[in-house]
Amino acid sequence: MSRKPGGFLQEASHQITAGGSAGSQYWNAGVRNPAGGLVEICLMHPLDVVKTRINASSYLDVAPNAAIFHTQKPRLQVWWWISRFQIQRGKTDPTSYKSLGDSFRTIFRTEGWFGFYKGILPPIMAETPKRAVKFFTFEQYKKLLGHASLSPGLTFAVAGLGSGLTEAVVVNPFEVVKVSLQANRNAFTEQPSTFVQARRIITTDGLGFRGLNKGLTATLGRHGVFNMVYFGFYFNVKNIIPVNEEPTLEFLRKFGIGLVSGTIASMINIPFDVAKSRIQGPQPEPGEIKYRTCFKTMATVYKEEGFLALYKGLVPKIMRLGPGGAVMLLVYEYAYAWLQENW
Repeated sequence: MSRKPGGFLQEASHQITAGGSAGSQYWNAGVRNPAGGLVEICLMHPLDVVKTRINASSYLDVAPNAAIFHTQKPRLQVWWWISRFQIQRGKTDPTSYKSLGDSFRTIFRTEGWFGFYKGILPPIMAETPKRAVKFFTFEQYKKLLGHASLSPGLTFAVAGLGSGLTEAVVVNPFEVVKVSLQANRNAFTEQPSTFVQARRIITTDGLGFRGLNKGLTATLGRHGVFNMVYFGFYFNVKNIIPVNEEPTLEFLRKFGIGLVSGTIASMINIPFDVAKSRIQGPQPEPGEIKYRTCFKTMATVYKEEGFLALYKGLVPKIMRLGPGGAVMLLVYEYAYAWLQENW
């Protein structure tokens, strides 16, 4: 039997706990188990490293024969581009990755298994509070927008946008440290620890937009657009497709909608992700800052590398956030329902 609704603090505690559990992604007998989130991060982090790794400045620098590239079918050219990586070095860099598979082989050969886990501590530290902020603020913005004359469908999207912008402010410092560690090609044992790297960034560049909050505008765009599409698509489509009384089929219905939501959101927000990686990562030429602001970075990438360059890293991103987005929403919904009924 469900309990009567409590006050704001009880409701907020349900939303924060359920949101944090979505970061943990595992419930056992009604108790949140953070090991589930740790396992998910450990499994998916290599894809994140590859997505943000350093690439040559254009396909002309890495393609064995540019003329052959231009003769390929358009769909093969598109696949080549979206499997590219988001950070770049100078044009003469001899260690540029030639393909998605080559990046895995090169990282393993030169840096070992631990090379795939560079920068893993910041997401582990940020995962639970980030998800708690994400879902709590979504619910609060949704309630606030209930007083406005917006359609229910638009309310979900706008509330998602607000939650993404709020989440970005919380997560951006962790992202700056993570990207700087992921871009380091030294052996895992030779690179600085997370805390040493964070202290170095603060000491050298401070806490502002050139230091620990570098690339904030791009992060705002990445999270704002993602959550807007993610929440907007999921809840609107879920309300359209009929509920299935069979528990397994109902689970699959929600999982399928969540999978599509995470995939579409990843496809739409990736230009912001590319800009963020370029701004927060190492610049092509040492001592020269080429990428400073979000939209100027997008314009530079488009001008120098073409439209599809804004979709570099899309394949590993979808592989990670498509199923991850489905699991996150399902855990939140089931955890929130359990808390409302039992706590």
